[in-house]
Order: sequence, then C-alpha cells, then structure tokens
Amino acid sequence: MKSVHLIKRAIGSLSQAPPSAVEVTKVQDVLNEAEFRLWSEMQYRDQRHSIAVLGRFDNLAPTARQSERAAALLHDVGKNISGLGFLSRVVATVVGPRNRRFAEYHNHEALGADLLSVSSDPRTVELVRGAAVDDVSLLLRAADDI
Repeated sequence: MKSVHLIKRAIGSLSQAPPSAVEVTKVQDVLNEAEFRLWSEMQYRDQRHSIAVLGRFDNLAPTARQSERAAALLHDVGKNISGLGFLSRVVATVVGPRNRRFAEYHNHEALGADLLSVSSDPRTVELVRGAAVDDVSLLLRAADDI
C-alpha cells in the first residue's frame, strides 16, 4: 500500500541526523566520486533512507552489479532540485505538482537521472529514471517500498 509506505517514510524522515561514518564509508565503496558528491548534497533524511534501501536491495538482489547498487543509493537524488523541506514535501505529496517546486519534487526520478547521465553507468541512470522493467528494477522498487 502506497499510503502505508508514505506514512512510514514520513516518520523516518522526522530526524535530520546524519548517517554514521561507517555508513558513509559503505556509500563511498559503491559510488564513484561524482555520484558521491551528488549523494552528499542530499538531505540527511534522504541519505539515511538511501542506505536503508541499499541494505534491503542487497538482501533481495545479492548478485546485483555495482551500477545497480548505486541506483539504490541514488534513486532519490533528484529531490535535491526542488529544495523542499520536510513539511513542504508532505504538502507536495498530498496536493500534487501544483507549482514548479512541487512539480520538480514529483519529477525527481527524471531529474535525478539527468543529473547522473554525465557521470554514471547507463544502467544506474536507467534504474534511477524508472525506465527499466526487469527483475532488478522490480527488486529495487520493492526495497524502496518499506
């Protein structure tokens, strides 16, 4: 259920604590330098979420390629573009793409893929864009749906 996922995600997003040094090192082991810079610009709540998604994805897809694991960490990187904080994201989720920033938030997959297209493996870009429809993409979506 999408509403259950959104409620769990909102509760998990209340904290703005940064990921631990161990978690950041794990991220650095997966991402290339340019990807890590983009990941580092994400809000801490999105960074922590991406690390949790990677953990679930690794359990679901233990033979996933590094480019696919990178997509697990970067699937929400496009949310940076909207610049919305916690409450604005909740409102955007409820009311939809009513203005430019809300539309950017709702279009975060395409915007994130565009950001990554210069520095990432095409498979990472494809998965972040949500364009792939295969077993790995389905496992990635499952890992994102708490």
